[in-house]
Amino acid sequence: MRVHHLNCGSLRKIPPLGDEPTAGAAHRELAAVCHCLLIETDSDGLILVDSGIGTGDVRHPDRSLGADWVAYAQPALDPEETALRQVVRLGYAPEDVRHVVLTHLHRDHTGGLPDFPGARVHVHPDEYRAVTDPAAAHHRHSLDRFMPAHRAHGPLLTPAPVAKGTEWFGFPDVARPEGLTSEVLLVPLAGHSAGHAGVAVRDGDGRWLLHAGDAYMYHGELARTPPLAHPVLEPVQHGAQIDATARVTARDRLRGLHRDHGDEVTVFSAHDPWEFARLAARTA
Repeated sequence: MRVHHLNCGSLRKIPPLGDEPTAGAAHRELAAVCHCLLIETDSDGLILVDSGIGTGDVRHPDRSLGADWVAYAQPALDPEETALRQVVRLGYAPEDVRHVVLTHLHRDHTGGLPDFPGARVHVHPDEYRAVTDPAAAHHRHSLDRFMPAHRAHGPLLTPAPVAKGTEWFGFPDVARPEGLTSEVLLVPLAGHSAGHAGVAVRDGDGRWLLHAGDAYMYHGELARTPPLAHPVLEPVQHGAQIDATARVTARDRLRGLHRDHGDEVTVFSAHDPWEFARLAARTA
């Protein structure tokens, strides 16, 4: 597989805290990103991990994303940053994206879904249950954050089966999206949303990448002791989470993964621009 790191939506600028890993960008503020992956495979077509801001969001941001969210997040709304435009620039057609694997169903991760209406959309079964079952815990909260404009086309939302007893680097009960022969896993990282999960994929060199979504938002939460949260991003995390204890537990497990298996797994989050700059430069 070949993996592309894409920024599918620049957001408000955030200042550096002094320990950013990308030297050229370490001492200036950068726009937060919507970090997505585009995976080229021989057997499964293109796989998109998270979908960022979509073309419909760019055209009608207040209606599609919500006026309050737009005012706070300050998205750039650049059509050239959408996953659709970036897929086309790589020489593919939109229908070549056959699968979308989502960390969770919040608006800055689902905006591109209407741009790939034929793709099957894989989520953790707890996330699927939260938005489809009125009796599920956090149903109303979850459905409110899965924007109507992002689901009006009837996405092919599919819960990934969990293989009970299956572990990935000590993380239990990982899920494997149906219909994929490529090595892609949904790793439970509860707390930010009802069924929030990381997406683990093999890169072209055989190493693992773990897109941790919003389980953490700044690299200092993994690399520093004690964990260093970013003061601009931390209120966003606290405002969105459904279970603070579960989220912190998931973050601490990621800290252990980063510490003990950093030579085998590269962990990154959805919005940290310094992580994105480092990984995008490595694969350019």
